[in-house]
Amino acid sequence: MKIAITGKGGVGKTTLTSLLAYHYAGRGRSVLAIDADPSPCLGAALGFPADKMLELTPIAEMRDLIAERTGSSLGEVAGNFFKLNPRVSDLPDRFSEEHNGIRLLLLGAVQQGGAGCICPASALLKQLVQHVVLQCDEVVLLDLYAGVEHLGRGTAEAVDVMLAVAEPTHRSMRTVEQIRVLAADIGIENLLLVGNKVGSEADRRFFAENAPGIPLIGCLDASPEAIAADRSGQVLYALDRQLAMDVAAIADSIESALAGTGQAEERRYDHV
Repeated sequence: MKIAITGKGGVGKTTLTSLLAYHYAGRGRSVLAIDADPSPCLGAALGFPADKMLELTPIAEMRDLIAERTGSSLGEVAGNFFKLNPRVSDLPDRFSEEHNGIRLLLLGAVQQGGAGCICPASALLKQLVQHVVLQCDEVVLLDLYAGVEHLGRGTAEAVDVMLAVAEPTHRSMRTVEQIRVLAADIGIENLLLVGNKVGSEADRRFFAENAPGIPLIGCLDASPEAIAADRSGQVLYALDRQLAMDVAAIADSIESALAGTGQAEERRYDHV
C-alpha cells in the first residue's frame, strides 16, 4: 500500500500520517514513513527518541551524496549535465531510522530554483520516491507539502491513493481544489478527502458540502490530547483511543475505495 498525504500547511497532514503509521504497524505491516515536508516534524509525531532523530539528515541536504549519485559538482545549478536516474536503491536502508516498528526517512526540500526546477537534488529525490513507491514491499506513507512536487507522472500513477487533509475552513478547501487539479495533471486516480480538527456536526456538514468533487472518507475530531502529545513527546495514537478508532475506519475506507476501482491489494492483517 502506497499512500501520499497532502494539504495546506497546519491542517494535520503529519498527524494523520503518524496515526496511519501506527495503525498499520500495529497490524503487523512493515511501514516506511517518508517526511517530504520542508520543515520535517514527522519524527516527533511518531515519538522517535532524540538520539535517533540526531542520526537522521534530510537527503536533500546531503550535498556529497547528491554529487556522487548524480555526477554533478557541489553547488551545481539547474541547466548543467547530471544523471536524471541516479542509483538510489540503497538509500532507504542506509539513511532511515526505526522506532516501534516504523522506519522513518527524511527527504527535505530542494533549496534552489523555482517550482518544477530540474536540478541534481530534485532528480535524486524524485528517483528515490519512485524507487520506494515502485519497489518497496511495505506500506509507504509520504507526508508531502501542499503540492505534488516530489511526484513525477510515473511515480504518481503507482501511488495507490492520495489523501487530501483539510480543516473546516474555505481557505483549506481552496488548497484541496488546487491539489485536485495538480493530482489530475500527473495521473493520480484515487484522491480522497479526510477532514481534520472537527469540533461539531456543523464541521462535518461543511466537509460534505464543500468537497470539490472528492470523496470524503472520514473525519478526525479535534483532539485535546494533541497538544499534550506534542509537549511530552508521547505518541498521539496511544493517547487518544477515539482517534485510533477513527483512523482505523479511514484505513478501511481507503481499502473500500481501492476495491471499488479494482486496485486494492490483498489484505495481510486482521481488523480489530
